[in-house]
Amino acid sequence: MPADDHIEYSEAERAKACSEEENPGLVEEEHADASLKLDPDARDEEEDADAVTFASLGLPDEILAAVTDMGFRIPTPIQAAAIPPLLELRDVVGIAQTGTGKTAAFGLPMLAIVDADERDVQALVLAPTRELAMQSAQAVEDFAARTARLDVVPVYGGSPYGPQIGALKRGAQVVVGTPGRVIDLIEKGALDLSNVRMLVLDEADEMLRMGFAEDVETIASSVPEDRLTALFSATMPAAIEKVAREHLKDPVKVAVSTESSTVDTIHQTYAVVPYKHKIGALSRVLATRAQHIARGQEEADAAIVFVRTRADVEEVSLELSGRGFRAAGISGDVAQTERERMVERLKNGSLDVLVATDVAARGLDVERISLVVNFDVPREPEAYVHRIGRTGRAGREGRALTFFTPREHGRLRRIEKLTGTEMEEVAIPSPAAVSEFRARRILESLGARIERGRLDMYKGLLAELGQEVSVEDIAAALMASAVGDEGPAPRVEKDRRGAGKIRREEHLDESGEFVGASFEAGRDKDRPIKGGVGGARRRGGGRSIPGSGTRYRVEVGKKDRVKPGSIVGAIAGEGGIDGRDIGHIEIYPTFSLVDITADLSGEQLSRISKGYVSGRQLRIRVDEGPGGRSHADRGGFEHRERRDCERDGRGHGSFGGDRQGRLTERGDKRPHRFEKGDGSRPRRSVRSERWEKDIKRSRREREGGRDGGWDREGGRRHFGKRRYDD
Repeated sequence: MPADDHIEYSEAERAKACSEEENPGLVEEEHADASLKLDPDARDEEEDADAVTFASLGLPDEILAAVTDMGFRIPTPIQAAAIPPLLELRDVVGIAQTGTGKTAAFGLPMLAIVDADERDVQALVLAPTRELAMQSAQAVEDFAARTARLDVVPVYGGSPYGPQIGALKRGAQVVVGTPGRVIDLIEKGALDLSNVRMLVLDEADEMLRMGFAEDVETIASSVPEDRLTALFSATMPAAIEKVAREHLKDPVKVAVSTESSTVDTIHQTYAVVPYKHKIGALSRVLATRAQHIARGQEEADAAIVFVRTRADVEEVSLELSGRGFRAAGISGDVAQTERERMVERLKNGSLDVLVATDVAARGLDVERISLVVNFDVPREPEAYVHRIGRTGRAGREGRALTFFTPREHGRLRRIEKLTGTEMEEVAIPSPAAVSEFRARRILESLGARIERGRLDMYKGLLAELGQEVSVEDIAAALMASAVGDEGPAPRVEKDRRGAGKIRREEHLDESGEFVGASFEAGRDKDRPIKGGVGGARRRGGGRSIPGSGTRYRVEVGKKDRVKPGSIVGAIAGEGGIDGRDIGHIEIYPTFSLVDITADLSGEQLSRISKGYVSGRQLRIRVDEGPGGRSHADRGGFEHRERRDCERDGRGHGSFGGDRQGRLTERGDKRPHRFEKGDGSRPRRSVRSERWEKDIKRSRREREGGRDGGWDREGGRRHFGKRRYDD
């Protein structure tokens, strides 16, 4: 370059020139952006051209028109990934969580494959629950709104066979159903799968978890081998991989990350709450839930509370109803018509809180649900994602709150690892906060009430009372009564046994109300909870559990195949007590030990004793511990010879005097720890002796089929007259 053409560049210009030489694309991109500034709409048009839309997926015109009528233009990630290979007739394995649009991912290509002019069943969708089957069938019907002569029939248990068989006889191209009902219809000859072109396994992991593996195998073997197969699951355990290998041919695997499907639209929180305080904490959360949503939207707010068992559904829903909430419970015990009525009430606003188990809530999609409460932590982290998927669906915002007990820190960490997000710890509203919230709601409504008038009578009463009490005190007392605040309860002195039982992880306010808790130290690894409704394992065999109630014995055990839930249900039902009063349960071969905090009267004990579990009478009585016996204790047998000695130290473990009842030099009974005449061998415990007798008893029952054994031929329990004396 000539010297006279020399140009001085600033530092910024030299840096820009170097950048252009190293990466010319940056210059082109900048120029393109500059041109777009002239037309504000040009960028949006450019982005729309690059974005994946339903129109670009290759769907038939009539299906695309139906999707457009529904207001959808851009597919979700699972839809964009799964629809093209299915249209190319390739098997697909889809990994995506609840609420990501899986139904459209298989439903739209399914309609493209089905021939509406043929009346045979050409597509079969299997779903784990009735709710999910009905929801999927309705969605497919909506997608087929522009397709003439195409019928979709849902089939599921809990409903009469007649209407479903009639619909199949009239002809249907698509059948959506639960595995059990599908097999029943096949066996009745009402469902022919010989012309099926596409098989869909929706929520496959849940179907296997519910025990439908054998049913799925049976159904899969009933459809042609050359059909198209799509498998959708929230997780990919080994069992699902096995199903995919056996029933899918060179499948295309598409997956949507957990983070993108749960975190964006759901605010995930948790609180540490001991089991005994959960109902109270839940009530306060529900009482103040409206403060977390936009003003004017309170009536649109509903909540779903997840518990583990059917018994918990009934217990929690009754507790909430008794506290003034419009609540109901839904579980596998509820008839289908009643379930549908509850869901409709939830949708129309006449029901605000639904208590449900995992299975009963599958497929539930109600727009009003803005809060999910995990009253009990799910046993598997994957189930957590399914639960909170009941809110925050289709881009809507939602909240999820999980109650962890102080021992469940490990479960929190596993859930956070699965979802890829850190949950926020929140404080449970205190009773004072609940009262204040309700009072403010009343204050907000006072203006409208004053405008309506007709207050002269009340003003006169206030004037009379105002001569003795200030108007402020009157207004405050009326406000407190309106919100249900009855003031501090009188303090009751607790006995020494109940003193000091507040765990250090629990935080109480000045009135003794629970306000929060923290995780136990050293609880990073979660430990399995043994026994009953919420008790940690208590060691020792005394008849009384200090500060927690009494330990009882019932005559039903492992050999009767009894479960803790059955014992809880029988005792609570027959005795008329709250299930929360039943704590830890230890199940032995022929009997069980149950901790009960409630005081049981003689009448209650009599009713419980006459109750049956697994075909055996409970015959409840206070447990006297390993070294003692109650008046009816015969080691598990009704007729038994007394030992050759009487022991006076009942209820004190393995102590209570030797076989001759000799006294020590101090005048106390000698510790009954050694066999007579041999101080070197420890005496076997009473419990060991009982177990040995149980083994002998089992051997006799197998040989003779007597004494209440199982009839191998008849398959039922029979009771003989003869009993063995040990």
